[in-house]
Amino acid sequence: MTVCPQSFRKTLGHYPTGVSVISGIARSGLPCGMAIGSFTSVSLDPPLVAFCPQKNSASWRMIESSGRFCVNVLAADQADICRHFASRIERKFDAIAFEHSGGALPVLPGAILWIECELYATYDAGDHDLVLGRVVEMEVKRDAPPLIFCRGEYGRFAAAA
Repeated sequence: MTVCPQSFRKTLGHYPTGVSVISGIARSGLPCGMAIGSFTSVSLDPPLVAFCPQKNSASWRMIESSGRFCVNVLAADQADICRHFASRIERKFDAIAFEHSGGALPVLPGAILWIECELYATYDAGDHDLVLGRVVEMEVKRDAPPLIFCRGEYGRFAAAA
C-alpha cells in the first residue's frame, strides 16, 4: 500500500501538537528563528530534546550552523508570534522584541519557557531532519496554557473535567 502524502498530512493533522519557536544566532551574528510543532523530550540522562525541521528550511540551516539553539514554548495567546515565525520572512527578529538566554540566544517574551541546547546529533528522517539537542539551561517564565495546533487551527489546552 502506498500512502498519499496529502492523506498522511490530513490524518496526522488530527493529532494535536504543542507549538514552539526554535531560535538561534546565525554565523552572521543575526538572530533567527522558526516555528515547529514537533518538539519533544527524549532523555533524562543525558538531558535531551528533539524536533524535526524540514530539510529545505533556510531558517534551520542558519540556526544549525552555530551548533546551538533555544526552544521557546509558546503560550495560547501567541498564535500571531507562531504565524510570524512560520513565514518565510528572512529576518524574522527585525520586528520582534526578544530577551537573551544565559548563552545569549534569543528568548521570546511571553513564552511559557525556554530551553537552551547544544546540537547533540542530527539524523536523516525523509524530507525532514531529526535533531537532538543536549539541554544546558532552561527556565519556566510564565504559568499559562500552551498554544496547540490541531486540524489546521490554533487552540489551547484545557484539562478534562
